[in-house]
Order: sequence, then structure tokens, then C-alpha cells
Amino acid sequence: MTMATETENNGPTVETKDIKDLKEMKDALKDEMPPDNKQDEATKESSNEKKEEAEKKSEDGANDATAAAAGGDASNAAAASAATAAAAAAPVKAPGVHKPNFEKDVVYLYQFPRTPLLPSLSSYCLKVETWLRLNGIKYENVDHKMKFRSKKGQLPFIELNGDEIEHSKIIMRELGQKYDKDIDAVLSTDQRSVSHATISMIENNLMWVVACWRTKNLDQMLKGYKVNLQHALGTRIPNGILNFFFKFTYGRKLDWLQGARKVKAQGMGVHTAEEVLQFGCDDLKVLSDMLADKPFFFGDEPTALDVVAFANLAQILYIDKEISFALRDYMQENCPNLVGHCSRMKERCFPDWDEICSTLDMNTHLPKPEKTEEKEGKEEAKETKESKEEKEGDKEKADKEEKDVEKDKESDENKEKEKKGK
Repeated sequence: MTMATETENNGPTVETKDIKDLKEMKDALKDEMPPDNKQDEATKESSNEKKEEAEKKSEDGANDATAAAAGGDASNAAAASAATAAAAAAPVKAPGVHKPNFEKDVVYLYQFPRTPLLPSLSSYCLKVETWLRLNGIKYENVDHKMKFRSKKGQLPFIELNGDEIEHSKIIMRELGQKYDKDIDAVLSTDQRSVSHATISMIENNLMWVVACWRTKNLDQMLKGYKVNLQHALGTRIPNGILNFFFKFTYGRKLDWLQGARKVKAQGMGVHTAEEVLQFGCDDLKVLSDMLADKPFFFGDEPTALDVVAFANLAQILYIDKEISFALRDYMQENCPNLVGHCSRMKERCFPDWDEICSTLDMNTHLPKPEKTEEKEGKEEAKETKESKEEKEGDKEKADKEEKDVEKDKESDENKEKEKKGK
């Protein structure tokens, strides 16, 4: 049993001021937090009830049509049959779809918000977005302010043509099959085996090393990645209150931190900071030796291993220099080729990295519609230019006509002089 659990179960029955304050903050943030599993179940039950009601109405309509036909009322029977057919043909919205007005074959990605230092604090979310960009698949980020989770309670997940797909590995596999994309196609059987084993090392060990550091250093984590919880949650509650609440309550179970309890349950959380650091350094050394002097792990083009490695190494490398992080320092000093690998993947897949981090925009990769004011300004400028050109044209025409008149007048005068001379 963990210390946190013991404290919760064996705490004093008298409510202390700190507990009271914490409860008040929980109530204040109640509407800002993502729905829990009970809410999801309630929504699911409500959807099922609505579906049953629709089916019941459809059956009643069919019975009415039969009864009317039996009674010899042909017009009523026809009307009832038409109503039944309309009810059957009416589209039923899938209960789990958050984007009902979706565009066909566009991937809608649900992930965590941007930060000023990297596109996502979740290696899994960054992994999926990197893979989508590398394969040139059209996608759109849904800025849901952390309100949604997949049916399994996870992020990232995607919606495609009204269907939900969750878990980063399953997302990549399903989309790869649909769009005929396989960045590992050039690998041999042995290379695929090495890739699989290395990815397992990264996601089942190195990732937990980073998660362990984050959960034990929440203050440094928030400052290191310059996390703005007010922006992330889409709330007006002051950041000071949010940070306090985050550190003492929400951070323990938040998915992108993996949560202190999850880290301990996985096994990484029971070790000392020095032991955890050594685990991470060992993994970085393996990756560095594998990469050697190649641009990517298996040659000149990135594969799935490069995507996963980048998504996790970015969590280590792109943290504020003012924050002390021993694993980042080890990587920079002893594995410069991994730093170079991150730079190459960043340039290849995120040419808009700086714009993402400065604006925190979820969709910098999509063309932006022209603002109405800018469009009106351009039209006014065009009209002004056309009006000016017309005026200049009219002036030139008037000047020409005036010259022609003067020329004709001069010609007439010359003719009169010639006549008088004769």
C-alpha cells in the first residue's frame, strides 16, 4: 500500500483547513476537468436508452401500419408505412463521435495541448502526429481542452469517418492499412525484429524514466516545459490555484505524466533517483550506439523506430535550460548523434515547430482562411487602384481631346491665312 493510500484511508476524521481548501478547489475545477468513467458510462447508458426508444417507436409504427391495413384504411396504412420507412432511414449518430460534421477520410486527432517548448508533452501523442506528417496523411487536431478521452480512457485517439481508433500503435497500424503506408517496407525481417525490440525498450523503460522524473519533480516539470494550465484546460481560474491543485491532486493521475501511482505500479517509481537515472543513461547509450553516424537508425530514410525514438527523446532534450535535468545533460554531452537525430526529425516533420511553440496553435499545418478585415482591406485597395487608373485614363483622354481640338483650330487658322494670302 502506498503512502498516499494510507494517508487517505487513515486520515483524521476532523476536517483540517488544508483539506477544506482542497475540497473547495476541487469543486471550483469540477466543470473544468475531463469527464470520469462514470460520466462516460452515464452517457453511454443514455445513448442506449435513446436507441431503444427509437427502435420501439419504429416497431410501433410498423404495428400501426399493419393494424390500419387490416382495418381496410389504405390511406392510413400508407402514411404509417411511410413514417416507418423514414424512421428507419434516419441516420443515427454514433454515441462516441465527438466530430459529427467530419470531412470524409480526414483524420481527427485528439491529443494534449501545445507547450512553448515542444508540440506535446505526451510521447504517444507526438508519436502519432509525427507519423501522420511523415506519411503525408491529411489530419486535423481537435482542440478539446483535455475534455475528451477514448472509450478506453486514453489519449491520443483519432476519429475517422465517424469511427474511433485508440492507442498509438493501433492507430498507426489501422491508418497504414487504409492509406497503404508502410515506412518499414524497406526493412529486412531481422531489421524489423531489431526495430520491434528497440521500440519496446523505449516505451517500456526509457519513457517510464522520464515519467518518474516528472512525477517526483512537478514544480520543475511545469517550469521546464513552461506549461500554462490555464490555457491547457481552457479555464479562467488563476494559474497559481491550478498549479497548487495540479501538484497535490490532479498530477497523481494525469495521463501525460503517467501519474505517480502508475509509475510506482509499473516498478520504476520504487527506485532511487540515481538508479532511475542510470536506467535512462543505459537506454540512451544503446540508442546512440545503434544510430552511430547514420542520419536515421536504418539508413537515409526514417522508419517507425525513428518516429518512436524522436517522440521520446524530444521529451528529454527540449526542456528549459534553466531547469536541472541530469538525463538531458547526459544526452547532450555523451550522445550528440541523438541530438542531431532529433534535429533532423524536427526539420523533416515539423517545419512549423517554432510557430507551434510560439502561438500554441493546434493546426499550424493547415491553411488559414482569410480574415474578413484583411479581405475587405484588399478589396478596398483593389477598388482604389482601379478607380485611380480610371481617373488617370480619363485625364489622358481629356488631354488628348483638348490637343486634337487645338490642332484642328490651328489647322483652320492656317487655311484662312492661306486664303487671305491668295
